[in-house]
Amino acid sequence: MFSSVAHLARANPFNAPHLQLVHDGLSGPRSPPGPPRRSRHLAAAAVEEQYSCEYGSGRFFILCGLGGIISCGTTHTALVPLDLIKCRMQYSCEFGSMKYYALCGFGGVLSCGLTHTAVVPLDLVKCRMQVDPQKYKGIFNGFSVTLKEDGVRGLAKGWAPTLIGYSMQGLCKFGFYEVFKALYSNILGEENTYLWRTSLYLAASASAEFFADIALAPMEAAKVRIQTQPGYANTLREAVPKMYKEEGLNAFYKGVAPLWMRQIPYTMMKFACFERTVEALYKFVVPKPRSECTKAEQLVVTFVAGYIAGVFCAIVSHPADSVVSVLNKEKGSTASQVLQRLGFRGVWKGLFARIIMIGTLTALQWFIYDSVKVYFRLPRPPPPEMPESLKKKLGLTE
Repeated sequence: MFSSVAHLARANPFNAPHLQLVHDGLSGPRSPPGPPRRSRHLAAAAVEEQYSCEYGSGRFFILCGLGGIISCGTTHTALVPLDLIKCRMQYSCEFGSMKYYALCGFGGVLSCGLTHTAVVPLDLVKCRMQVDPQKYKGIFNGFSVTLKEDGVRGLAKGWAPTLIGYSMQGLCKFGFYEVFKALYSNILGEENTYLWRTSLYLAASASAEFFADIALAPMEAAKVRIQTQPGYANTLREAVPKMYKEEGLNAFYKGVAPLWMRQIPYTMMKFACFERTVEALYKFVVPKPRSECTKAEQLVVTFVAGYIAGVFCAIVSHPADSVVSVLNKEKGSTASQVLQRLGFRGVWKGLFARIIMIGTLTALQWFIYDSVKVYFRLPRPPPPEMPESLKKKLGLTE
């Protein structure tokens, strides 16, 4: 038994050569000394018998890297189901799905329907200044004359066709914009989408507005009749049968061409200017990336960009807006006849009121639309960045 313990002790790499196990006095005489043992250094013994390589060697670093590959690769792969659940909890639907487009359309209904209805009094005065500049000489004079003739309730004339018409327009405008933007982007490819992004915004918004104006035209015609012809009709229920009896369906769609002239340039400016302004604000003004901004901070950027876009929208679309207002008031007139009669100065009447109205309106529309996306947890892609493949082609990266 003692000899086996002694053998294990000698096999211990930490035993020193000068230490020897001896029998105590009770076990008899000492055993004769064995052959001399080679002295070994403590660290060398540890390397020879416990480790496959020295610390800091090339093999050491290679095997450490292999351990990292196995540890990270296997653990992250094992967590793929959990990561998938987390992503689905972050967004309520996938970008480009039918649910995504439907909720974008709903955001458009709220943003356009509510905002246009809220500024009906200002819109009423603006329309009256366009069709009768002799009577309504300015925005403040227009409010004063309207209040004297119709009272406070008179300022709300046309709210019903405004709410219905612009809700339908918003559904098509915002919903179809997302559809056409994704469609055209897929056609162009990733690199061309970035290079031609302004043209993409213009084309997608123009395509969407084409359909949106068809949905808006009947209610816009009824609204203008109610607001600009005192005594013609006070409500939508009175106006629609009367218009149909007098001119048939033409009464509701004769203004669609000038409506395209007004709304398509307006919407092209509204979307393209907004998209590029947001991109510029995050690049040059906001001191941190969009991903680090809170939802509230992102919505503030949305509102500011929307107001800037709205000012340009008002200027671009105002001449056509003047033609539409006069055309829907008069029977038998054409857009070219109205344009000739108004002249250059006439088509710019009411521009100041329209800038205030459209600037505020556009800012609120974008704010509401983006808020709907936040509320329903829809995917909101960040401002576009140059693809890595394009950076390599242009020599911007190694």
